Amino acid sequence: MLVSWTATDPDSRRFSATERRSDNADLSDRFSALRSHGQGYLEIRLPDGEFPLLALDFRDDQAVIHLFDADGASFLLAGDGTAVADAVGQAPVMDDLAAFRGDCVLAVDRAWVLVRSFVQKGAPDELGEWRGL
Repeated sequence: MLVSWTATDPDSRRFSATERRSDNADLSDRFSALRSHGQGYLEIRLPDGEFPLLALDFRDDQAVIHLFDADGASFLLAGDGTAVADAVGQAPVMDDLAAFRGDCVLAVDRAWVLVRSFVQKGAPDELGEWRGL
């Protein structure tokens, strides 16, 4: 299955807005390269439309998943207990670090499983509880 994505460049460690269209293996390779650097940001969508769009940002072993829909709404996926609910952590969003509450933090490995599920099924509602921003 093809997927469209943009991501942090592993060499420059800056966000590259150049969209790529590839199979899942290339997306997985980019995620692995970013994971080896300890942090990264990816935007993923199915190639048949602009939305829904998922964004995965992670730093060390903690990740946050965003959902953007066609109506202009944005959501964060509820966390998995990896971080204390009222703790504040940081993860990259494009080229800047953003603060996130612990109740929206997932283990990075779990977040990657959910992103792969989205790519395969195209159903963000199946990933868990979304919280509006």
